[in-house]
Amino acid sequence: MKHIVKIFSLVVAITALWIGLLQSSVIPRSHTWLLPVYFVVSLGCYGLLMVGVGLMNFPTCPQEALLLQKDIVEAKEYLKQRGVDVSSS
Repeated sequence: MKHIVKIFSLVVAITALWIGLLQSSVIPRSHTWLLPVYFVVSLGCYGLLMVGVGLMNFPTCPQEALLLQKDIVEAKEYLKQRGVDVSSS
């Protein structure tokens, strides 16, 4: 929920800035109309960056890895009992 509020407040701030720039003549009108496109591209880059950071900081869980290996061995034994070939060649 915090991220939604953060993104929504950012969108409101950018929209207010954009409307303010449209009302004033600080930036030429031809450049002002491109600001939403720049914003969408910037938001996409930010999203990709956050996904990359999340992947780099992904926690490893050695206990869960051991449990998963145990489950795999149990599943292979179960399938062998049922006559399924589970050789890893």
